[in-house]
Amino acid sequence: MLFRVRTSLTAGAAILATASSAAAAGGETARAPVTGSRLTLAHVAEGGPAAEVSLTCDPDGGGHPKPAQACAELARVGADPAKLKPADRYCFLLYQPVTARLSGVWRGRAVKWAHQYGNNCEMNRATGVLFDF
Repeated sequence: MLFRVRTSLTAGAAILATASSAAAAGGETARAPVTGSRLTLAHVAEGGPAAEVSLTCDPDGGGHPKPAQACAELARVGADPAKLKPADRYCFLLYQPVTARLSGVWRGRAVKWAHQYGNNCEMNRATGVLFDF
């Protein structure tokens, strides 16, 4: 019994000494930055059809029709569609509410966003290529 305890303590001390010397020598391995992103984008019309696509960034892909442009827009605003600058165009004053939703993982962090617009035109004006599918 005494032999097992002494062996375990010796092995534990050796592991700690190795870890300490590696850290002191700058041998700690740095985590590689997380770059890949997997998102789900959807828009749902009140009482009407819904559309949903997947979007991956770094590398760009998924079911979005313009993944490179959508990823570039998200990168510019830190994956927060509320920070997108609306396009300079007019929309009809026709109330047909539509809710845009974004959820998933953006560069290693969970993201979730939703906003209701008066109609599809207002949604596309505010979000650009992001929800244009």
